[in-house]
Amino acid sequence: MNKRRVGSVYEEKAAKYLEKNGYRILKRNFRCRRGEIDLIASGKEGADSVLVFIEVKYRLSDSIGRPEEAVTPLKMKNICRTADYYRICNGIPEDRTCRFDVIAIQGDNLRHYKNAFPYVQ
Repeated sequence: MNKRRVGSVYEEKAAKYLEKNGYRILKRNFRCRRGEIDLIASGKEGADSVLVFIEVKYRLSDSIGRPEEAVTPLKMKNICRTADYYRICNGIPEDRTCRFDVIAIQGDNLRHYKNAFPYVQ
């Protein structure tokens, strides 16, 4: 399988996990010139609704590092810029609570890192 196909398989696995845990998937593979966000979802954080931007990373093993380690500072910055563009395109107010999560899949093990990194300018 090529990388895009493999990525789609694991993004689907992550989306099913999120839906099972009460999230609503709003968008998959949102792209702009600045980058791509794998999944965008709506979830609950206490009594508030939160907009969640999710990066999905997969590794067969940890021989080249854990999947979450592939979310570099540059990748974080690009995700934040892409999230800004998504919010502008969809008329989402600046005061809407947002969060950046990472879902790391290694073999059959899925780890969900909520609030994996802060907004990066």
